[in-house]
Amino acid sequence: MRENDSEPEEARTSYAVNPAVHPWRRMVAIGDSFTEGIGDPAPSRPGGHRGWADRVAEVLSSQVDDFAYANLAVRGKLIRQIVDAQVEPAVALKPDLVTFSAGGNDVIRPGGDPDAVAMLFEDAVARLSSQGATVVVFTGIDTRFTPVFRGIRGRVAIYNENIRGIANRYDCVVADQWALKEVQDMRFFDDDRLHLNPLGHHEVARMVLRALNVPNDLLPLQPDPLPPVTWRAARANDLVWARAHFVPWVLRRLRHQSSGDAITAKRPDALPLRRDGDAD
Repeated sequence: MRENDSEPEEARTSYAVNPAVHPWRRMVAIGDSFTEGIGDPAPSRPGGHRGWADRVAEVLSSQVDDFAYANLAVRGKLIRQIVDAQVEPAVALKPDLVTFSAGGNDVIRPGGDPDAVAMLFEDAVARLSSQGATVVVFTGIDTRFTPVFRGIRGRVAIYNENIRGIANRYDCVVADQWALKEVQDMRFFDDDRLHLNPLGHHEVARMVLRALNVPNDLLPLQPDPLPPVTWRAARANDLVWARAHFVPWVLRRLRHQSSGDAITAKRPDALPLRRDGDAD
């Protein structure tokens, strides 16, 4: 409490203060496959995917007349690649709202160092916030529920604490995936067991809008009940997944390749949105 004050100093919050119509008119999303929208296919849209960022932009656009949106995210990118290729183009678009999710691909790799990720992440946040934009950052999901990534849960927790510390220093809005229990269920994930499916992207969009304190009419979506699966069928599914997704992922790592090597940003310019989410 400050001297002569009768009320305690207001506590910091990870939620944006937005009591009326939201103030943002130009949103830029940067990152990797999570932000590009992989797992949420939409062939008629730029890049062939929708994703949580498109969904958030659609809601924000529907509430004001002069909203524009760019998405520079490219699948498979490590944080150094994102910082080098996306941060300055994002700043050049002069956004007043930036979403920044990066480092997940680094952390899931063997020997991934969340502290090294944090150093690059903080430099990027400092640049992205330097012109006064609201910056939204993301914690990583709690991987306890999935056998594939349960072993890196401790690394993800360190990554998250680093992200929260950076957010506190730069007044970022925190979209807390670790606390998003709804998606800690494989029914919210694509067949590759890595990317969210449309249900998962929808729930992340709802979380981001809550963090921004933006009223919306996005309702929770209920996944289909899990069908009974025998042990033999489950092991057969594991073998199919390994051949179709895990082995190609490992081979790309060994060859120093990325799924995004031939991919460019799906929305490189900040453009208006039509009702269906495509650019005018």
